[in-house]
Amino acid sequence: MQRKRVLVPERLRKVPRQFSWVDQRLVREGYLQRCDAVALALYLLLVSVADAQGLSYYGDITICRLLRMQPERLERARRDLIGLGLIAYERPLYQVLALDPPPPTREPGLQPLQRSLNRLRGRLERSPSQVPVPSTTPPQSQRT
Repeated sequence: MQRKRVLVPERLRKVPRQFSWVDQRLVREGYLQRCDAVALALYLLLVSVADAQGLSYYGDITICRLLRMQPERLERARRDLIGLGLIAYERPLYQVLALDPPPPTREPGLQPLQRSLNRLRGRLERSPSQVPVPSTTPPQSQRT
């Protein structure tokens, strides 16, 4: 295996004061292959300008100017990224989304527990042959 070494130590990257990063799972999980170059350029811009929560307020005119694209092309790139679950958009706000799936929602209280118990009861009633039935006969060692 080849050893890695820093090629230009005086230009070693440091975490900047402003917050920004690109998740390696974009490559490993095939997101790059599902985007065209324009959608990727938009994603890179949004990742670069987003705050720690992934939020940015760049307007369409500014984005089109920075990426040298027409508004129709921006709309298509935005739809593609939304479709892949990479961003959310509510004019004028963009959010770069975490690549992790959202955690399942949990309802507090007894109602969800009652629904789960009812589903379990229903399954047990539909398949009685698979449910072990306790024996009423005493074990061999206790018989006389």
